[in-house]
Amino acid sequence: MEKIVAALWKPDARSAADFNAALLGPLATELQAAGAQHLRLNLQDETVAAGAKLQQINTRPQMNAIAQFWLPSANARFRADVDAALTRHSARVAAWIAVESTIIPNADHPPVRGMRTWGFSQSTFLGLPPRLSHDEWRRIWQTTHTKVAIETQANFEYVQHVLVQPLHDESQDSGGPSFTGFVEECFPIEALSDPQVFFDAVGKPAKFDANLAAMMESCGRFIDFDRIDVLITSQFNL
Repeated sequence: MEKIVAALWKPDARSAADFNAALLGPLATELQAAGAQHLRLNLQDETVAAGAKLQQINTRPQMNAIAQFWLPSANARFRADVDAALTRHSARVAAWIAVESTIIPNADHPPVRGMRTWGFSQSTFLGLPPRLSHDEWRRIWQTTHTKVAIETQANFEYVQHVLVQPLHDESQDSGGPSFTGFVEECFPIEALSDPQVFFDAVGKPAKFDANLAAMMESCGRFIDFDRIDVLITSQFNL
């Protein structure tokens, strides 16, 4: 089995609500018919609109949604129907084979199939800083930073993905954005507008300052902030 992470762009003529409805409806049905398993969609919708200030945009135009799923094989010969479904409902697609590492499984608010998951998902694409080798970047992210991310935030789900092979270059002449990692973290909905909730320090300003400082210092070791895209999304497991 191979995991696919696909960034999806909304057609200009389509409203955000119609785009999301098409992804949750026809796209999900078509992907599953084509063999996609454990489908997850991350959608920007009105429920998370209050978190717009948390969004970070470097890819222009930025992707509007993310599809995550597993295939028996991501070989181009066997995923033609998957590619066709993604492109049929999106203006643009960029996809990667991903190695998934579940750091914090969602045991507190388990997803219910077909329904929106409690809280919200911060979905982040990471680019490789030129100052680091890929091995150095991965080591920092998956060792020292992982510990900091667990200890300084109120995340109740935390999943890391190393993006090991781009798939969009096989079907799009222009290629796609260059990313080497994808992170999904879920937080309480209150964290959209309250940083103390986000950093697990409600009513504790000293703890908030310490957690924020530790997180920013750790991120700065392996992230160039002009090489990431952060989407605030609603998570759906289908």
